[in-house]
Amino acid sequence: MKVIFIGDVVGKGGCEALSAVLPQIKRDYGADLTIVNGENSAEGNGIDARSAEAIFSAGANVITTGNHSFRKHSIEEEYERLDTLLRPANFGDYLPGKGVCEVDLGAYSVAVVNLIGTAFMNPVDNPFKCAEELLKTINSKIIIVDFHAEATSEKRAMGYFLAGKASAVFGTHTHVQTADEQIIDGTAYITDVGMTGPHNSILGVEKDIIIEKFLTYYPKKHVYASGDVDICGVCVEIDQKSGKALNIERFCRIHSPK
Repeated sequence: MKVIFIGDVVGKGGCEALSAVLPQIKRDYGADLTIVNGENSAEGNGIDARSAEAIFSAGANVITTGNHSFRKHSIEEEYERLDTLLRPANFGDYLPGKGVCEVDLGAYSVAVVNLIGTAFMNPVDNPFKCAEELLKTINSKIIIVDFHAEATSEKRAMGYFLAGKASAVFGTHTHVQTADEQIIDGTAYITDVGMTGPHNSILGVEKDIIIEKFLTYYPKKHVYASGDVDICGVCVEIDQKSGKALNIERFCRIHSPK
């Protein structure tokens, strides 16, 4: 089977580009399941009901999130209502929603796990211990993990920690696609999948805003850039009987809005 995973969708422009390009990406790779990180998909950051619906309508089967999961309070009802809209599992049980779902594909099922890192991030439950406990409860042989983390070292550590235990570990959050895709003991790994956001930007934000912040240290409101949009992701081929990854291929398509 083949799984498509798309990196952090940024704003309305990212949602529109995803809608335009994702159907073709799925056809090109013959995808059986599509997972999209949508934690930046709402205007002004976070995710809301409108952007979640846009991502699902574009062709996503599961949406994962990250540190901006609850930036829009209106999304809390959606987390409770939708089994395939995830927030990091190691946020704990006291927040709405859940961090794992199992998707029934007929002859087999796929578990999707959403975790968040702790290095340079807000304190949460230990993601490694959380992953270890979650694996004991999952019945699916195919397990896909979105590890939303800042530090490369923490992401790689999770890749090795789950090697041979998960089918894939995909890093998200830092928005720049890395070139270290590999198979580790049957587990597909990449440090960061990249983003679905404006090409001519700094992590999706207008570049002049970020440059001025570095020059002056004066806070400025982030505004998403416009123009061509990168759609970054990976396609992983997995043996459905063993749950082992056979191949991982990264891609980045460019969409020019009309």
